[in-house]
This record gives sequence, structure tokens and C-alpha cells, in this order.
Amino acid sequence: MTMTISEHVGRYVAIMQKLGYRYTDSGQVLYSFARFAEARNERFIRSETAIEWASAASGIEPVKMLHLAHRFGKWLHAEDVRHEVPPRDALGRLQKRRPQPHLISLPDIRKLLTAALSLGPVGTINPLTWHYLFGLVAATGMRIGEALALTLDDVTEDGLVIRDTKFGKSRMVALHPTTWEALNRYLEARLRERTPDRHVFVTATGRCPRREHATSVFRRLAEQVKIREPGAARGPTPHSLRHSFAARSLENLAPEIDPSRHMLALCTYLGHAELSSTYWYQEATPVLLRGIAEATERAFANGGSDD
Repeated sequence: MTMTISEHVGRYVAIMQKLGYRYTDSGQVLYSFARFAEARNERFIRSETAIEWASAASGIEPVKMLHLAHRFGKWLHAEDVRHEVPPRDALGRLQKRRPQPHLISLPDIRKLLTAALSLGPVGTINPLTWHYLFGLVAATGMRIGEALALTLDDVTEDGLVIRDTKFGKSRMVALHPTTWEALNRYLEARLRERTPDRHVFVTATGRCPRREHATSVFRRLAEQVKIREPGAARGPTPHSLRHSFAARSLENLAPEIDPSRHMLALCTYLGHAELSSTYWYQEATPVLLRGIAEATERAFANGGSDD
């Protein structure tokens, strides 16, 4: 008996999740397409139906939805040619631009962490929490959500266990001895807090701060130390500390080391699902870009190369 489109969606979502993607929102979108097609008693993907389904949405969603249906249809078509592959760009091209990175220098990071120690309320753990939270992200490159999710049980002799990451995987983050020293100083104060919350980072309320709260505090500190314009729509965020860590790790490589050979280790350490995500940090690193430009100039000065 021929499977329903919903059953095919279930198989497709399961495969994507095994590859490391959460695929929850995208899965729900595809299930809505399946229901739309099945309401017409269709058991195979039809391009006309996919375009009509996607067109019913508003904003930029039709483009995104049709792109999802295209990838799903392409996967099914490889199994059974009776499934059509919806034309990917029939409703427009999907514009995917990475936001401009805001790299923060080490002196500016020190200013921000020092400013955090002046936050109130005085006599509470709050100043230490913000100081060491942002310091840990800057020293390890972990995502702010990963740092906030850390529990006391995740602090092991080998490093920090990052559980249920952005792509549903867990990893171990090794720490430099100086980072261990800083974290242990914070933990001394943290363990004196009387709270049932097991998160590493807690505020005076005894609970772990929400990501939105952390972003707000970071923005206030960034404006205070003048690395972000007050009221500006764009500027450094906690994620900029992660960008800066990745950029420094590439810039600090010895001249004789090929940066591409460092990429796989950095990709694993940062918890990227695809190496291409890590290569973006290389593209966004001024020192490496200068190196690429200088190498290109030398090649042309020598008459060019066929390589």
C-alpha cells in the first residue's frame, strides 16, 4: 500500500534529526503541506499543489515554505519518480545573509567584564554572575544559551558537558587552566547561594537568568563601555563574544600552519553541524583576509598561477 505524504514527512524528519538537526519547526511546516495535499486525496507530491499551499502564506514565508517542499520533494523523487519536485524559486529566491559580525577586542572584553562587577544589587551574586558568565563565553566560544543551560553536574574534571545543543548533540568543552581558575572562583560564591536551582549561573533571585535577560544586561554593559552605540538597532551581542573567540583562535595560529587544517577541530569545539559554518569565521577574520589579499598580490606580482 502506498504511504501517505504525512508518513513520508515523518520519515524525512526522522532522518534530518539523526543528522543532527532539530527540524521541529520545519517538520511542522512540512506536516501542514502534507495535510493540505491529503485534503485533496493526493498521495504523491504535485508541484501545482505545493505552490498553491505556499502561496497562501504571507510575508517571506511563501519562499521559505516552497524551498522546504522542494527539498522534501527532491528526496522523495529519488525514491519514487511519481513524486514531482516543486520548482524551488517559483515564488522567489531565498535570500540568506549572515549578519555582519561584531568582533570585540581583548581590551574591550576586559572593560565589559570589569563593568559587570559594578552591577547591582550590591552584596548579591549578580555582579559575579554577569562577570563570569560573559567571561566564560569569551574564553570558550560557547553559545550564551549553552552557558546558561550549564548545571553543576555538567562541571567535570575533563571540562564542561554541553547537553542538548542547538543541533541536538552533546559535546565536551575543555578549559584552559586560567579559565578553570576563574570558574572555580565563581563556583565558590555560587555554592554559598541557598537555592534548589542546579544551574551554574544564578542571580539574586536564586534562579538562572533567561537568555533575553542576559542579552539585555550585555547590551547595557556594551553601551556603558562604549563598544555599542546607545539605542542602535545593531551592534555587539553576547554572540559577538563567540565570534571573537573563533576569530582569535584563527588569528593566533603560527604562520606556518594552514588555517584549513585547524578548521575541523574548531568546528567540533564550537558545536557546529557543518564545517561551512566555521569557515564563515575565517571569512570574517580581518587578519586572515589580509593574509589572503597579500598572498593574492604576491601571486599576481609573480605572473599569476594556474593553481
